[in-house]
Amino acid sequence: MENIKLNNGIEMPILGFGVFQLADENECERAVLDALQTGYRLIDTAASYRNERAVGRAIKASEIPREDLFITTKLWIQDAGEGKAAKAFNKSLEKLGLDYVDLYLIHHPFGDYYGSWRTMEVLYGKGLARAIGVSNFYNDRLVDLMIHNQVKPAINQIEVHPLFQRNDYQIELTALDVQIESWGPFGQGKGDLLSNPLLLDIASRHNKTTAQVILRWLIQRKVITIPKTTQLGRMKENFDVFNFELTIEEMDSIKTLDTDASLFFDHRTVEAADRLGHRILDI
Repeated sequence: MENIKLNNGIEMPILGFGVFQLADENECERAVLDALQTGYRLIDTAASYRNERAVGRAIKASEIPREDLFITTKLWIQDAGEGKAAKAFNKSLEKLGLDYVDLYLIHHPFGDYYGSWRTMEVLYGKGLARAIGVSNFYNDRLVDLMIHNQVKPAINQIEVHPLFQRNDYQIELTALDVQIESWGPFGQGKGDLLSNPLLLDIASRHNKTTAQVILRWLIQRKVITIPKTTQLGRMKENFDVFNFELTIEEMDSIKTLDTDASLFFDHRTVEAADRLGHRILDI
């Protein structure tokens, strides 16, 4: 497994396992345990996924030493602000059954995320979160957050896949010393990425699958990623991406797939702010 060193010096696996849309607790617990037994050590969850307890049970059942794991969770919009963020963090810790998390993220750039960040700086200072960061922030909001606070975000977790490659954002993030992380590396079934003819051709040259090619493409770009699957065979397949390398020509050809547009929604739109800002979750 390759690790990425974050801007505070801690190391994070470049490939992990995500649990978005695994709301069934039994299925989630089984999938996370399978992932851990496969070799994944980075597990990414969120309060809004409603599966932190299942993730915690799988961690406990795995009997893997805590220091060998890297656990991420996220703060939802309705819990934003200095007062509420600390309570939400403690609730996440309790559900996970952990004394600390390795990475705590602001899930979306809405609500009082400045107040949340001030709370997260305190949590970070106490060692309750080994690193703190953001998710779904465009770089202008990220820079604004950085200018007016003390601790620089370690991560910006955003939509990145071959149809929305975010190359310019990665260049800017690198200059800011903030690590880029991809959610939805396969487009969550949108855009027919896994049957794309170009990716299929590259995969055939390496005797790999299109999913493996996509993950390898991200790894070679130094983008952390967290693919999700409930199938053990695919977990193992997704993990088996460190024994081949894409050529410069293949990396360049994948650039031609970039549409520079989200497959989901744009966080800068009124619609996104309204929909997410009013999405009240029972978490």
